[in-house]
Amino acid sequence: MINKIVESVSQAVKEIHNGTTIMIGGFGEAGSPIELIHALIDNGAKNLTVVSNNTGSGHIGLAALIENKQVKKMICSFPRTANSKVFPELYRNGEIELELVPQGTLAERIRAGGSGIPAFFTPSSVNTPLAEGKESRIINGTENVLEYAIKADYSLVKCNKADRYGNLVYHATARNFGPIMCMASKVAIVQAKQIVELGELNPEEVITPGIFVKKVVEITNPSHESDLVAKQIKYPC
Repeated sequence: MINKIVESVSQAVKEIHNGTTIMIGGFGEAGSPIELIHALIDNGAKNLTVVSNNTGSGHIGLAALIENKQVKKMICSFPRTANSKVFPELYRNGEIELELVPQGTLAERIRAGGSGIPAFFTPSSVNTPLAEGKESRIINGTENVLEYAIKADYSLVKCNKADRYGNLVYHATARNFGPIMCMASKVAIVQAKQIVELGELNPEEVITPGIFVKKVVEITNPSHESDLVAKQIKYPC
């Protein structure tokens, strides 16, 4: 019997070890899997390469993972936002690496990784420092830069509903990078606000089929990044 449900976030991330590459979903607060990230902090794995849209806010979630010195490199589009306090300081001190990627290019590199496409050409970074040292080619009269697909050992993703097969339904823009990160990782670990019985999900609403998901854990009252930042919560306490 297929059953991808695990009992706790600690159980969900227990196999993640030092030196792995992890994709973490979220567009700012929307879709950020706070509970899974905090479980990863408790797990203690270090020297991680993290692929995410940004570097987190305040001292919780992804920012807390970075602050706890568990991340050696960030691959992201927005390393600094209004409430990002941790990453900028570490980066200025040379304590963490950064690979800056335009947001559309980041999404396409992840999508390509999950679709078996090794690389692609895009005009996004032409004539910018991000194109330095990369192969370029004129296609239909336009210069394009070669970008390679991104794959990961694990992905941490948040969804609204799931079933024990691992089929996922997202809430509005909280979908963001979740579907493509599940496809581009060897092991997709998902926290769901609700796990429903088989047959309760409308097939037309399923965005991520269970074939791309390895583990699902139910978090009925997930934390919201903005609330934790406003309360000046720090993790671990």
